[in-house]
Amino acid sequence: MLRLAPILIAVAVGLVMYLFSANRLKRDLDRKSSRLSDPILNALTARMAQELGVKEVPVYVYEIEPVNGLAAPDGRVFITRGFLRKYQSGAVSAAELSSVIAHELGHVALGHARRRMIDFSAQNAIRVVLTMVIGRLVPVVGPWIAQGLVTLLTATLSRQDEFEADAYAAALLTKAGIGVAPQIALFEKLDRMTGMGGQGGPVWLSSHPQTEKRIAALRRLEAGWTTAREG
Repeated sequence: MLRLAPILIAVAVGLVMYLFSANRLKRDLDRKSSRLSDPILNALTARMAQELGVKEVPVYVYEIEPVNGLAAPDGRVFITRGFLRKYQSGAVSAAELSSVIAHELGHVALGHARRRMIDFSAQNAIRVVLTMVIGRLVPVVGPWIAQGLVTLLTATLSRQDEFEADAYAAALLTKAGIGVAPQIALFEKLDRMTGMGGQGGPVWLSSHPQTEKRIAALRRLEAGWTTAREG
């Protein structure tokens, strides 16, 4: 039991850290956000709500400048003021921005926020175990190696979540009559804006799969649906 104590403590610490971070984010979102009031975007989200069989999609504008979208654990969807400015300036279309909303709805529907809480606690425990094991083999740099391995695991899980949310969004956008094309177009636009091939740039693309891989996955989904309809 004593041998398990560091692992159990790490799980508990990870859980507390996650809950603290989530609560702090919620307070910040509550303080700096207001309900989305654009009539065109609201009409598109209403079409998605109809397909989902819900009264409305709770979309808010988060008053920060980085281009980003996020889903809160309580089910609310947020787009940043910076992203909304891209739409208002004509750099991003209403349909393209609605694909961001659909993507974040995917994170909500697929339970990614809850899963990340579990993942965060587990990763903290794995970090402790790897530090103990590798630290004995490589005393000086062992903790750095352990941290690197955990970071790699975290990135892998994050990319999996993004692909799943992309697929959910593609299905929802198709059912709502918006289609996958705006989703693909937005990826291509953000790719050109950053000039980084999906690596770095806007926060919405950081720690995500490479843009070309996301687009390829969407095209495969679209082709599969087309084949199924024609069959």
